[in-house]
Amino acid sequence: MAAKAASSKKYLQLLLFPVTLLGPVFCGNVLVWPAEGSHWLNVQGVIRELIHRGHSVTILVHSSSLYIKPRADAAEKFEVYDVPFQTDTLRNMIDDAVALWVNNRPTILTFWQFYKELGKQSENWNQIARMICDAALTNQELMARLQRSNYDVVLSDPAALCGDLLALKLAIPFIYSLRFSPASTMERNCGKIPAPPSYVPAALSELSDRMSFSERVKNIVSYHVQEHIFQTFWGEWDVYYSKILGRPTTLCETMGKAEVWLIRTYWDFEFPRPFLPNFEFVGGLHCQPAKPLPKEMEEFVQSSGEHGIVVFSLGSMVHNLTDEKTNVIARALSQLPQKVLWRYKGKKPETLGSNTRIYDWIPQNDLLGHPLTKAFITHGGTNGIYEAIYHGIPMVGIPIFADQHDNIARMRAKGAAIGLDFITLKSQDLVDALNTVINNPSYKENALKLSKIQHDQPVKPLDRAVFWIEFVMRHKGAKHLRPAAHNLTWYQYHCLDVLAFLLTCTTIVVFILVKCCLFCCRRCGRIAKKKKE
Repeated sequence: MAAKAASSKKYLQLLLFPVTLLGPVFCGNVLVWPAEGSHWLNVQGVIRELIHRGHSVTILVHSSSLYIKPRADAAEKFEVYDVPFQTDTLRNMIDDAVALWVNNRPTILTFWQFYKELGKQSENWNQIARMICDAALTNQELMARLQRSNYDVVLSDPAALCGDLLALKLAIPFIYSLRFSPASTMERNCGKIPAPPSYVPAALSELSDRMSFSERVKNIVSYHVQEHIFQTFWGEWDVYYSKILGRPTTLCETMGKAEVWLIRTYWDFEFPRPFLPNFEFVGGLHCQPAKPLPKEMEEFVQSSGEHGIVVFSLGSMVHNLTDEKTNVIARALSQLPQKVLWRYKGKKPETLGSNTRIYDWIPQNDLLGHPLTKAFITHGGTNGIYEAIYHGIPMVGIPIFADQHDNIARMRAKGAAIGLDFITLKSQDLVDALNTVINNPSYKENALKLSKIQHDQPVKPLDRAVFWIEFVMRHKGAKHLRPAAHNLTWYQYHCLDVLAFLLTCTTIVVFILVKCCLFCCRRCGRIAKKKKE
């Protein structure tokens, strides 16, 4: 009997041993305030992983969203609220923004006219953003329901303002997930990131970290222009934020309360520069090994033989180019020995070659991971660039708007891409660029080098992103990581008050010494004069 009891105890211990290894299980409640477009596509991987780990995720989305479509069978929950505009309004605004950049590349002569038009569009986006914000925050039934749900954290994208306000109204911590360069105005002013202009390129400057004298002049001017634009177009949000929170505040002060900033880049993309402990790099978190292609597409790829294939996509927002531009591109692609898979929803170009197939949609990650892929023609979106880095594919960049020029400039500086100007693009330019990146082995070698850096991390980017979200939930924030710079005024941050004090003290000491010397000189002069007399 005793032996049987001992045996049962032994089996019980064996069963409990794995449980002790698992440790305490923590399941949190996450509220997501998403942005549209590629921002939404990027955060979806985080959402899936959070759900896989047992967390409850709710996505707060307005009724006119372009890309976020609630599904009844989805693992995540959706809170949908009404807004006073239709989906077509957003679609038209996006088309107008793309058209501005597609048809205009700002030069010295057109600079002010371009940014004047950009300013009008920014004002329209601000109005829409405030409508979205108002629709959520003034919906008492919705806010009460969110309050009762007891969320642990808000995951927000600052490209869609108001997630931070929502978190403060619900009295819960919030985390930012964003792509933009850490040298941009938000991160510098609101996140307090150090940004020495001598080697940290300003956002949209298309500069590298190794600048000549003239480039450093351009960089400093870019910083100040961005400061002006930030104050002009974003400053009006200070009034709105103060109104919602019921106390004087600013957009930057509110953004500075973010517990952690998840930056969707990594050191294979960024240039080395100082950072803060509450900034974490999670670039490439959406990348994954390639899956098999659809049968028809795989047959076309295999028909390329030893020449391989070229993957071409200008992203989801550029879906209708002019006939002239599509024929320029198609004529160039027809001259390649490679087969080309082109994602494009517009009119089929007349000069399309037999080696090129056009698709409404392509499995981009799976194509870039295919062993026959030789090059990637890209508009320079961060998601696509990271998929190319992940699979070690050299690129030809045709940037069009927003951060895309900056992204291609970084890849060009790292020797993994060639950049072309969309406005002045000629067929031969594209042919020459593709032949160079395919036939010059240095581009492939540099792409593989970046790929090795991306893969050689102690923790996968997706795991790192989820860890910090869970960390903030477990500890009710991460205040110990926020620098004291958030509590300083601009003149205290730059020690201007200390410099003024030291300068004043030095001036007083010098003044006293000069007066003493003058007094001594006059006294000695009088004594000498008396002796002569």
